[in-house]
Amino acid sequence: MDRLPVEVIGNILSHLRAARDVVIASTTCKKWREACDKHLHMLSFNSDDWPVFRDLTTSRLEILITQTIFQTKGLQGLSILMDDVDEFSASAVIAWLMYTRETLRCLYYNVRTAPNVNILDVCGRQKLELLVLAHNSITGVDPNYQRFVFLKSLSLSYVSISSLDLNLLLTACPKIEFLGLVSPEIAITDAQVTVELTSQTLKKVYIEAISLDKFTLEADKLEKLHLKDCALELFELSGNGSLKHFKMDDVSILHLDIIDPMDDLEIIDVNNFTIIWSKFYQIISKSSKLRRLRLWNVVFDDEVDFVDLESIALCFPELNYLALSYELRDELKESVLHYSLQGSSSMENVTALDLGWTVLDEHFADWVACLLKRCRNLKTLIIHGVVSESKTNVECHMLASFTSSIVQLMRQYIHVNVQFIYE
Repeated sequence: MDRLPVEVIGNILSHLRAARDVVIASTTCKKWREACDKHLHMLSFNSDDWPVFRDLTTSRLEILITQTIFQTKGLQGLSILMDDVDEFSASAVIAWLMYTRETLRCLYYNVRTAPNVNILDVCGRQKLELLVLAHNSITGVDPNYQRFVFLKSLSLSYVSISSLDLNLLLTACPKIEFLGLVSPEIAITDAQVTVELTSQTLKKVYIEAISLDKFTLEADKLEKLHLKDCALELFELSGNGSLKHFKMDDVSILHLDIIDPMDDLEIIDVNNFTIIWSKFYQIISKSSKLRRLRLWNVVFDDEVDFVDLESIALCFPELNYLALSYELRDELKESVLHYSLQGSSSMENVTALDLGWTVLDEHFADWVACLLKRCRNLKTLIIHGVVSESKTNVECHMLASFTSSIVQLMRQYIHVNVQFIYE
């Protein structure tokens, strides 16, 4: 270690991240102290890293953070995540940011202050490339003054902001590629709670825990869209057909309107979502490059609606992974199952199948058998099941019958690796 250049030691200590560990390491010797002072790139203050943080008074904690930051030169990454700490004084936080802002590339900021610190004013017009904000308030965005020329990634969690300011903030980031929104507090400007976002550079968007009347996203270069735990009356997406990965998890959308052509779509992952299959299929039917399709715990809005396996086989010739959960209404189960299994088109490229049930019945094994016939080159089959703790005799008999049927069926497919996952 003595032979290592001081710059290399600084790089190694930067990977420790946690400020407490860095300070302890710096006491090793004079060379390591110099590395911390002059060549440290990343520093993190996290209330979860060291329980003692929660026991210190706010003023004492401010002094410790100030002393540690002011002993460094040229920090490129700063993380201050204080979830369980009372409000800091705004003057102390501004001092930390002013001291480091000229060299900062990454800032993770979750600090409650009194009064609120306007991060855009302090860090605008600098070299930030990644900004993660939580429990903050953003008002009066001016794209001409609060400009982030180098920013590529922006994440806002539990941030209070209006729809207009959010769109202006995107305008102030001409190179932004990723936007993450987690439970934002959208200021209401009219009778409807709406968000309209436009960006020519966004490639990835992650949205979680949002409840709105209308959400409109216009992004010509968007490649990945992930919606999670959202309740939207209308979601509208428009672009130039660059979308490749579309994921929805625990989402409620009354009207899904995708104007963006879906020709280049490669991955669709839908979990816990109510859909009208015919309309959803119409949106994705031209995605001939689709490689992965997952429809899990999907509820059909129409009683006679079902996933048409024949359409999937014909429209997605490059599909290599398929995941379907078995969800059929009791009163129409036999007729719907009959129509859903019609056709004989094969899925030649499918090598992995994930199949599951919430309520097991006598038709599930037949449904599995039909899918196996279509997937001639299958290598892996994973069966997911829900098994209740207290089972009746009928349920025990059903599970035993299913097990026997699968054992018999898989004798015809000895080359397929079968796995069972029960919960």
